Amino acid sequence: MASTSTLLRASRPLFRQAAFASPARQAFARASQQQQNVMRFRFQNRRWQSSEAGAGAGSSQQQQQQQQQQQSWFKRMWESEIGIKTVHFWAPVMKWALVIAGISDFARPVEKLSFTQNFALTCTGLIWTRWCLIIKPKNYLLAAVNFFLGLVGIVQVSRILLARGASSADVAEAVEEVKEEAKELKDKVVKA
Repeated sequence: MASTSTLLRASRPLFRQAAFASPARQAFARASQQQQNVMRFRFQNRRWQSSEAGAGAGSSQQQQQQQQQQQSWFKRMWESEIGIKTVHFWAPVMKWALVIAGISDFARPVEKLSFTQNFALTCTGLIWTRWCLIIKPKNYLLAAVNFFLGLVGIVQVSRILLARGASSADVAEAVEEVKEEAKELKDKVVKA
């Protein structure tokens, strides 16, 4: 009797996709193959390409894709549009310093915080978060740092506004107490 591995090896052609593929799959495969042939034909027959460039364009593109898949992570990041050697990478890295500085300001007393500075950081963070998702290439790293910058700014601005609201209520109470004391003194002076 044959071993299990021998039977499975012998039955492999039966289990292949082409052997049992439905007619819809086969039609889709033919259509996609035809579309690839049309695209290859279009890109090979450009006027500005030499006959040498046009002849191997399809295979060179496939070779480039295979090479990219085989490259290391560092090499892909180095050659990317938003890779390590570009401003699209280093600007967000340096901007994290603003976020860290804002977080360290959580420990500062509210009286020492600047409303205009924190409001500017909030607006900058929110506006640039949206902008980073519109531009090409999309820079998700910059969008993330700007989002956190906006959050830190919102927290600081709300701290400042809450402190101002509480202090203005305290000032109003103090003014009322001074007015009452002044009336009492006036009454004492008038009676004396």
